[in-house]
Amino acid sequence: MKKEENDYTKLRKLMVQEQIAKRGIKDKRVLEAMETVPRHLFVPEDLRDEAYNDYPLPIGEEQTISQPYIVALMTELLELKGRERVLEIGTGSGYQAAILAHLCKEVYTIEIIEKLAQSAAERLKKMGYTNIFVRWGDGFEGWPEYAPFDDIIITCAIPEVPSPLLDQLKDGGKICAPYERTPGVQILTVFKKRGAKLDTNYIDYVRFVPMRGKIEGIR
Repeated sequence: MKKEENDYTKLRKLMVQEQIAKRGIKDKRVLEAMETVPRHLFVPEDLRDEAYNDYPLPIGEEQTISQPYIVALMTELLELKGRERVLEIGTGSGYQAAILAHLCKEVYTIEIIEKLAQSAAERLKKMGYTNIFVRWGDGFEGWPEYAPFDDIIITCAIPEVPSPLLDQLKDGGKICAPYERTPGVQILTVFKKRGAKLDTNYIDYVRFVPMRGKIEGIR
């Protein structure tokens, strides 16, 4: 039986309570954003009934939307206050960008797969987001025209932080990304830029699709 919007609202509230808050996410603004953004609109229609379950889902083009808890965790790790300009690498269906849009001033998001970039841009525009800017391109290069960014979030696994992204990050800013320290082993990591240094904080083991584009040449 087809679910009504009220049913999805109840599932979203339950998702936040059971999958996110109970697992340690404390930032109230992050919890509110997760409860506000309709995740079911960011997955294929035949998977909407699974949108609020605690696992990733395919979105086409061999890409996935991350499980809700991981989206909330990566968002909380950025410690957003509301005035930041954030760069996202790996738009996917646009869900992470939508969450960020509720928590910062502007989101600049890059997707290397043209079809996903176009559909995400259309979806986000239709949903009324005016502070999200989508670009089709190679995330390795970042978006220098709008740099520097306060923070960067990478939603695909990297073997190292691309130097152009470091150059486009403000001093004191963070990069949150799945870091593949050794082949096949990914650790969600927060890199903090301190002048010429990069402080590293390892969070937890994760599993993401690999970053594509120029980054593939250094794997």
